[in-house]
Amino acid sequence: MKPRLCFPVALLLIASPVLLAQRPAQESESRPQNHHENVPRANQGHIPSAPPKSSAHNFKREEEHRQNGSVDHTPHVNNDHWYGHEAPNDRRFHVDRPFDHGHFEHFGPSYRYTVTRIDRDHHRFWFPNGFYFQIADWDWPLAADWCWDCGEDFVVYEDPDHIGWYLLYDIQTGVYVHVTYLGS
Repeated sequence: MKPRLCFPVALLLIASPVLLAQRPAQESESRPQNHHENVPRANQGHIPSAPPKSSAHNFKREEEHRQNGSVDHTPHVNNDHWYGHEAPNDRRFHVDRPFDHGHFEHFGPSYRYTVTRIDRDHHRFWFPNGFYFQIADWDWPLAADWCWDCGEDFVVYEDPDHIGWYLLYDIQTGVYVHVTYLGS
């Protein structure tokens, strides 16, 4: 090899790993996440698919009856089964103007979120880029002690039974709560 080509080739070989390692940053609220540092502990270690729509006829709030005889009354997911969801005609979920602050579009099991801010007094939390939600007052006791700053631990689902509401699922506990979208 000619001496004047040795230096550029050597420089290219040294710089190529650095150049290849640089990738543009991804925004967690706008793209599906494929790799996560926080591995789910709940639901046998995976994110559940969206909850099914309940039938208003013959609705019965389903609780999990465990092998040891105990009953779990909390809204949660286990073995991909959504337990404890409220009746479709529950008056607490009536919203005169659903989606008054817009429709949150990045929901479902392919989107995981980190909470960037929490206002415990008003039961509100924020995702990156200012998207924020309010937890239903009656569900706040279930979420008050969640680890709000542990990383990508939350998935948002559209509530199939209550128009204008979403479900916030904690991947570490398996518990979910009802939230309303307040915009960005």
